[in-house]
Order: sequence, then structure tokens, then C-alpha cells
Amino acid sequence: MTEHAKYHHVSEVPGLVLGSARFANVGFDRHYHLDFHIGFVTEGIQRHRSKGESFLLGPGSIALMPPGEIHDGVSEGGGTYTLKTFRLSQALVANLAEEISGRPRELELTSVLLDNARLVGHLRGLHEAMQQAVGPGSLAVQTQWITLLEHLLSQSRAIKPETITGTLSPLQWSRVRDYCFSHIDERITLDDLAGLCGLSRFPFLKQFKRTVGMTPHAWLLRLRLERACGLLSRSGQPIIEVAHAVGFYDQSHFNRAFRQAFGVAPSRYRT
Repeated sequence: MTEHAKYHHVSEVPGLVLGSARFANVGFDRHYHLDFHIGFVTEGIQRHRSKGESFLLGPGSIALMPPGEIHDGVSEGGGTYTLKTFRLSQALVANLAEEISGRPRELELTSVLLDNARLVGHLRGLHEAMQQAVGPGSLAVQTQWITLLEHLLSQSRAIKPETITGTLSPLQWSRVRDYCFSHIDERITLDDLAGLCGLSRFPFLKQFKRTVGMTPHAWLLRLRLERACGLLSRSGQPIIEVAHAVGFYDQSHFNRAFRQAFGVAPSRYRT
């Protein structure tokens, strides 16, 4: 039976629903979906059956399930397992596929099982981040979302990513840099930065990294932290005010990022 199940509709990404369910002893009957599903198990093992074949889905594995494919899932060995899913509408997948491939096309989605513990870790982190109020609109989550979907849709053979060449022009890079400096205390999104360059998000990500050597999120995060160092050195502002002045939404997030970058807490940096 299902011990618990919950779903989260991501308002900033229309057509995306996050799911999490824990199954005890059994699983679910044969069924199908009208949407594209990405599923991974975080605890226990599920035996998944589709197209007359059976395989095990455990920690470190990802199942990609296209619309209309009949399948079921049961607990392996009668234990419990926890399944997390990304449910993407066909319209959302089509829009992402067009953005990543650079052209509209008829999608040919197939089921795929991937064994990639590192990728599962990224998906799990994204699943958690997208349920937070600041998640879907943050530069880090937007970047990770497109990067992971590029990889997964390529693995399912739904698309062939567009080959992006070249770098940002000096004018484009100047616009991005100046915007980030002048709006550092605000939420800055991937859409904002790509729009400054007259690009869609996917080519912008590729050209930015080729130009700068870092992702937009990593570069902006370092800018925020460097600005914070200056404020901590020159002013007696409370740390929460410093965090807000450089665009962090709470002090705990700021403290973690600062410690990871400089090896000490912000309070220790100014003493």
C-alpha cells in the first residue's frame, strides 16, 4: 500500500508536478501516464516492468517513462521504497526540446533506465530546491533544470541538442556584468541575463561558460560573496543586513555559502 504521497505543482514552471511517495510491501498496478515521467528511488528497491521486461530501480538509477507506456512497479523483496518523480506535460517537454535543440520537432520519446548515482544526486537536490519558495525562479535552479533536462532528453533520444558555438560579444558580456553589479541585492534569473544578450536560455548558458569559464550562477555567487567581504570589512552592519544587501534571502544560506568559499563564518571574517 501507499504509506504517504504528496505532489507539488511548480507554479513558475507550468506543466511540472513534483511527486514523492513511499510504498510498503507492494507498489502500484499496471497503468500509464499522459505526461513524461522522470522517476528515481531514494530508499529501497522497486521492480519496474514495462514492454514485457523487468528491471530493478534502486538508489543510483533513473527511469525515463514516455507518455502512454504501460508499466507497473512493485517492492523488491516485500520491503518499502520511496519514489520521487518529475511529471512533465507534453507541452512543457516540447517547449524544452525546442529550446535545447534550436528547432521545433515531433518528439519520439522512449523509455530509458540510467545508472548514474551522481545524476540522481543532482535530480534529488533539484527536486528539493524546486519545492522551496525561492527555488524555481533562482538562477541556480534554472541553470540546473535546463542542464539536467538537456542530458535526460538526449538520453531518451527525444532531441539532439543544438551545437552552440562562439562566445558572448564584449557588448553582451558588459551588459550582463553591469546588470549583475547594479542589481546585486535583487533576484536575478536566467531569463533576465539571457534577455540582455538577445538569446534564449540554452545558448546563453553555453556561451556564458565559454566566455567566462564559470556558469552564470557560480559567477554571480562569487560576486555576491566578494561584495559581502567588502561590506563586512568596511561597515558594522549586522550580518543579516549584509546578506540582504548582496542578494541572499536568509542568513543561514549566506553563512553556508560564505563558509564554503572562505573557510570561516562571516562573523569570523570581520574580527
